[in-house]
Amino acid sequence: MPDMPPIVNIAAYRFAELTDLAELRTELLELCLQAELRGTILLSPEGLNVFVAGLRDGIDRLLTRLQKIPGMADLEVKESLSRERPFKRMRIKIKPEIIVFGVDGIAPQQYTSRRLAPQELKRWLDEGRPVTLLDTRNNFEFETGTFQNAVAIGIEDFRDFPAAVSRLPDELKDQPIVTFCTGGIRCEKATPYLEREGFQNVYQLDGGILKYFEECGGAHYHGHCFVFDERIALDPALQAATD
Repeated sequence: MPDMPPIVNIAAYRFAELTDLAELRTELLELCLQAELRGTILLSPEGLNVFVAGLRDGIDRLLTRLQKIPGMADLEVKESLSRERPFKRMRIKIKPEIIVFGVDGIAPQQYTSRRLAPQELKRWLDEGRPVTLLDTRNNFEFETGTFQNAVAIGIEDFRDFPAAVSRLPDELKDQPIVTFCTGGIRCEKATPYLEREGFQNVYQLDGGILKYFEECGGAHYHGHCFVFDERIALDPALQAATD
């Protein structure tokens, strides 16, 4: 109904060393249920990953608690609004990784590659600066929408990323590369891995496609951005795509 307050959808992640995960899960689940929130929170020794929707008051209560967790004080959150909750239930899971990669020695809580702000990437593209935009998402996401002239890494699952890197042309190792994904979390592991494999001039798009949409709209982007909830995909205005 038009007079109903909008649902606030948040997406956030942060790599940090977390402990006492079982106790934290119990506390967060109680908070989310009391606040009538829906979505998924992943907890791991390497950090947390959040996709949650609800009314503003409940979302603010959750964020206040999350930001009190050691290492989470500056948790960055992406928001969008919708008329309905795009999740049916609230789930909080404890996992070995908040984004499954399965490569030893890649630890974003200890090291991440250089970040490129969305406005800076837009400036590069406006100027026609030579750069390879490397889409680290899977093939279906790439086909839903991506940056103009972006290169698909060509995978069905993120765990296949290392094998796909071995197929990239050697000449890319000396050229500027900007990796991107939906919200940035996959690039936190993908970009350091590229560096480890000898790629010399690599950046990750800070905040991913969603932050780029928020700051730059759809400039240099074609199609929509697939999201992992019932909205399916978002347009550059961060609204559920209708086509």
